Amino acid sequence: MPTVKEILDFINSLAPFSTQESWDNSGLLLGDPDKQVSRASLALDATYETYTAAKENNADLLITHHPVIFSPVKKILAGSTPYYLLTSGISAISAHTCLDSAQGGVNDTLAAILCLEDVKPLELEGTDTPLVRIGRLPHPMSGDELAKHVSEKLGCRLRLADSGKQINTVAVCGGSLSSLTYEIIGKADAFVTGDLSHHYFIDAAENGLTAIAAGHFETENPVVRVLADKLRRQFPDVEFTVINQENPVVYY
Repeated sequence: MPTVKEILDFINSLAPFSTQESWDNSGLLLGDPDKQVSRASLALDATYETYTAAKENNADLLITHHPVIFSPVKKILAGSTPYYLLTSGISAISAHTCLDSAQGGVNDTLAAILCLEDVKPLELEGTDTPLVRIGRLPHPMSGDELAKHVSEKLGCRLRLADSGKQINTVAVCGGSLSSLTYEIIGKADAFVTGDLSHHYFIDAAENGLTAIAAGHFETENPVVRVLADKLRRQFPDVEFTVINQENPVVYY
């Protein structure tokens, strides 16, 4: 059986932890690198619910996109997810912004789901690595048509600020990186991301960029199954289970 470190090293080969953003916290965050792994669970978030599912799966390892420890902590107490993972002997690996920018990672997966063609990284000054992808739609769309397309492909409710321009090229970035909106203006006809605040919507549309916020969870969660498939091929002796996590944000 492979060890936690061997699985960590493979993930590092796919999405080098050295490429994570300066404010991020990816890598092995909890546990024993030398522990052998027979079962592993994957999820977008490290929460009490995903910990419970991992424990029910008798997992030795939990692999998530969002870090179980993000901001510095001074104590780990009963009732917290890190505490439960540690006391259950479940190691935790996070691949966050390094998986966003990686080839075949979060944003390439999002671009593929949206059927974008000729996809390539869009290098912008606001990031340490090329997080954003840009591609061409199979055919031109209006803002409304693109919104319906995104909603159908991701199975989500979304918010749209329509510039009124015909859309040929689309920039995508899963999750939340609103600050890149201004850099994308003039480089793409539309920007599809997870979260955008009100003034970014307004500024984008007024400057010719149709903006769509399709949900943080919905734009990032698809990569979990993609990563699981890669891990299964590399480590056939390990049982990798994708936790059926639901969006913790409920729309009324």
